Amino acid sequence: MTLIAILLGTLAAGIGSVWLAAALSFGALARYTQHMLSLAAGALLATAFMHLLPEAFESQVSPQHLFMTLLTGLVFFFLLDKAELWHHGHEHHHEDSGHAGHDHANDHGHAHHHFPPRTGSWAVLTGDSVHCFGDGVLIASAFSADLRLGALTALAVLVHEVPHHMGDLMVLRQGTNTRRLAFIKVSLAGAATAIGGLIGFWLVAQLHDFLPYFLVVAASSFIYVALADLIPQLQIRQSAGRTAAQIAWLLLGIALVTAASHMAHG
Repeated sequence: MTLIAILLGTLAAGIGSVWLAAALSFGALARYTQHMLSLAAGALLATAFMHLLPEAFESQVSPQHLFMTLLTGLVFFFLLDKAELWHHGHEHHHEDSGHAGHDHANDHGHAHHHFPPRTGSWAVLTGDSVHCFGDGVLIASAFSADLRLGALTALAVLVHEVPHHMGDLMVLRQGTNTRRLAFIKVSLAGAATAIGGLIGFWLVAQLHDFLPYFLVVAASSFIYVALADLIPQLQIRQSAGRTAAQIAWLLLGIALVTAASHMAHG
């Protein structure tokens, strides 16, 4: 039963997030991107602080060790982010050097013709696959602890992967010039979530005593993504109405996770 739940949860999170990202990037839902960012941030924070961390702290593991794991996870994801930013910044440095004397509009029109698009595409797909694999391991860890917690974690992974996949689709579309091919490639990368779930199920079964640590690492991932990636994108000067909408969608994300938890308990 747990293995089936892991497969369903990882497929929903891995493939479902790509489909939703495609709808937000290419379809009629494109105008709701900002709302999705707010919703994802609220859902991630609620899942981390109200479910993953409490579940981990109910174990016999020392709170000091768990807090150290949380801190280590946050620093690790920060360093991972810095490495990715340095890589992209290095590419853009070479790209910009080939645009001296061009105006901003021309740069946008020709930005991706000065470095090999295939290299960038494969780099994006490789990074996305590894990231999705890790998400699958985290989902498997949560399902191994509790089916309800696993479902909430899969939902949180789904919503937090949407903005990430949106960026991937944009990069791949610029490299291939076709939406369909970009969608297929990112969907295959998203399927790595299921592979991570299968291996994670075996890993957690073999290392059951380390399950609280896995849950804390998952929480650190969600907290970092929400606070360092999603919320900063929302920290821009807007009208009072748009600001109120951001807050409302953030609270809605928290409320949905809380409601899902109560429904599962019922």
